[in-house]
Amino acid sequence: MKPLRSSAPGLLGAKVVTQASPTPAGPLRRMPVQGRSLAKVQRMLDACAELVDEVGYEELTTTLVASRAGVAIGSVYQFFPDKRAIVQALTLRNLEAYLNRLYRRIADGALKNWWDAVDAAIDEYIWMHRHAPGFRALHFGDVVDMHLLDDERNNNDVIVDELARMLTSQFSIPDDERLRFSLGVAVEMADALIKLAFRREPNGDEAVIREAKDVVRDYLYRRMG
Repeated sequence: MKPLRSSAPGLLGAKVVTQASPTPAGPLRRMPVQGRSLAKVQRMLDACAELVDEVGYEELTTTLVASRAGVAIGSVYQFFPDKRAIVQALTLRNLEAYLNRLYRRIADGALKNWWDAVDAAIDEYIWMHRHAPGFRALHFGDVVDMHLLDDERNNNDVIVDELARMLTSQFSIPDDERLRFSLGVAVEMADALIKLAFRREPNGDEAVIREAKDVVRDYLYRRMG
């Protein structure tokens, strides 16, 4: 299984608690090695998240990011070649946050079965929509590029790989093509229904969210149960 490509743990967010193998490859021109540099990069990502919610990706510029973050434009280019790279780093940070929240629930012992984990994966995706700046506008990057998270896999395939890793490591489910295919279909269904929920209501239509959970759980139970 190909590991999630990200930057070093702690760079784009909290340390990822999956078994992924981070590498320095990613959107950054260079790795910040000092605390001040890391804090500056985090301010840029925070500024990007606020701005993409306010103006959208198309209107986002590196100049706007620099101004909102309170840094010189040269500081932006010191770490990021363009606005796509900033958004890519923000999306990777959001993915790290999503996975950390999901694995924390497993570590707390709250998820007893794989279907509980599937419900939790949807719950945390909803939480990110409601609370993570920039997430509703970007999701996991499809608004910008289908390969924003990884050069070789589309964004949803990255999510499928991470969910498969979680299910196989925590619930002794065989890691095979059937699992990957089923999770791929489930992720696409959940993504479409959750987008519908947030089109219907600014904070997500609860009836559609419940339906999304039922549809995904029933489908996976038939395939995996």
